[in-house]
Amino acid sequence: MTGVLRPDAPAAGDAAAWIHRLGEARARLAGVAHRTPVVTSRTLDADTGAQVFLKCENLQRMGAFKFRGAWNAIACLTPAARHRGVVAYSSGNHAQAVALAAREQGAPCVIVMPSTAPAVKLEATRGYGAELAFHDQASEGREEMAERLARERRLSLIPPFDHPDVIAGQGSAAAELFEDAGPLDLLLVPVGGGGLISGSVLAARAQCPSCRVIGVEPEAGDDGVRSFRSGTLVHIEAPNTIADGARTPSLGRLTFAIVRAYVSDMTTVPDAALLDSMRWAAERLKLVMEPTGVLGLAALRTGKVEAHGLRVGVLISGGNVDLASLSPRN
Repeated sequence: MTGVLRPDAPAAGDAAAWIHRLGEARARLAGVAHRTPVVTSRTLDADTGAQVFLKCENLQRMGAFKFRGAWNAIACLTPAARHRGVVAYSSGNHAQAVALAAREQGAPCVIVMPSTAPAVKLEATRGYGAELAFHDQASEGREEMAERLARERRLSLIPPFDHPDVIAGQGSAAAELFEDAGPLDLLLVPVGGGGLISGSVLAARAQCPSCRVIGVEPEAGDDGVRSFRSGTLVHIEAPNTIADGARTPSLGRLTFAIVRAYVSDMTTVPDAALLDSMRWAAERLKLVMEPTGVLGLAALRTGKVEAHGLRVGVLISGGNVDLASLSPRN
């Protein structure tokens, strides 16, 4: 299978090599990814007793941080590989990110999606110029189908999180936050497959080594918390949560190793807290944030993380809301 995993991928514990790769990714993304704003709120500071800085990746191109990793991974391909094209599997933000990044770099793009994906996501992905390939879970999983298409059509597979170039690209969001907000005591990061928190904790190692990085998952999809605490990779198939970006069954091989090596702690919040924080952000900040995007904010607002007297960064990972799906699940 043609892929983009370069032979010089650092070991998880080689922080210096990862930080170097993060610097390379930032150079590629300069002038391409939006330098999203850092938003503050006196009300939020008063409610939490902290000085809070929200990094608004909901205002990133295509509405989520995923654009960063997708662009960087495709930019790392050889010209010949880009000409042949790329394939990815996703029904959400990664699909749109790869489709947009591929279109702008002149790479043909195939996205493997379930036919049951919301029409708005199908149309958005198609609107960025991607060819959609629908999979039937009963006969072939989406990852298996993407790998088969990569082999048959000599496409480069762009995984959603467990890839060094994707991880490095995602870390650029936290790197900007540290530059714009200054030193932080605490950084709260949503966790699905672990690409964002892996890149973020590496940025912290480079720019603010004393900052504690804490990952936040939905209660129903706490595979990362269990993995972090047990030291063994835990899988949860199809977690029942409105945080669709965190429904991944487990962390990846690379991301799990990075999380275990550098992340300070992990915690969870219930779906009801996500809805409450989305509503709060819309009413007080006039910002649209998706359920996965407010995981860190919800942990802060509900007191799941003690932040009184601290300078706290919160990564808001995305703002692509499927309004039809927003109801707490039992």
